Amino acid sequence: MPVLALPANNVVLQIGFGSNKPPYIFEAERRGLELDIVVAAARRAGMEVRPFFAPMERLQSMLQQGRLDGIATTNPYSGLTAYFSQPYLEYHNVVVALAQRQLTIRDISDLQRYSISSFQRARQLLGPSFEAMANANTRYREEGDQKVRNRLLYAGRVDTIVGDWRIISHFTQEMSAEQGSLPPVTVYHLFAPTPYQMAFRYAWQRDNFDRGLALLRQSGAYREIEARYD
Repeated sequence: MPVLALPANNVVLQIGFGSNKPPYIFEAERRGLELDIVVAAARRAGMEVRPFFAPMERLQSMLQQGRLDGIATTNPYSGLTAYFSQPYLEYHNVVVALAQRQLTIRDISDLQRYSISSFQRARQLLGPSFEAMANANTRYREEGDQKVRNRLLYAGRVDTIVGDWRIISHFTQEMSAEQGSLPPVTVYHLFAPTPYQMAFRYAWQRDNFDRGLALLRQSGAYREIEARYD
C-alpha cells in the first residue's frame, strides 16, 4: 500500500464529524471552521471528503467497524486503533460556572466536588487527570448535543460545564437572542490547548492528508479559513 504517493484515481473519503457544534461544524450548512480545514487539506492531496455527522461515540464505533474512512476531532488519548494525522486544529477547553456560585476551582481535581456536563469523549480526550476525575465523579455526564450543556448550566441543573470556549460562546449567544440577557459566568482555564488530529483507517490516507495539510498551511489558505470564522 502506498505511503506518500496518491492513488491513481481521485479518492472520496467518508469522514465522520461530530454533530452540530458551531463555529467548528454548522451541520445543516455543511460548513464550519473545522470542516472547511479538513476538506481543503484533503483536496490539496487529491482526496474529496464526504462528511457524515453523528455523536462522537457513534463515530468512533463506525471507524473501528470499517464503516468510515476517518473521523475528525480526536487524538491518541481516544484509544482508537487508527492512523493519526498531524494536529490540524486546537480547541481551547475551559470550565464554566455561573459567577453567582463563586466556585473555587484551581485545578482539575477540584472538579470532583461539582456536577459536570461535558462533551462526548471528553474523559478520553482531555488527558489522564481529567479521565481519573471523571471516572470517580458520579455527577459527571457527557452530552452528544453540545447546546444541552449551556441549557443545563443556565437552568442551574449542573454546577459546571466543560468544553471549547468558542462553542460555549456561540450557543450562549444563541440562547441570549432567544431568551434575553443571561447571568454572567466565570471561566476557569485549567487546560492547555487541545490539539486535535484526524484518525484514518489506512496509513496512506493519513500520509496524504498530512501532505495536504502542510500545503494548506504553506499557501496561506489555512489562515484565510480561520479568518472567515474569527
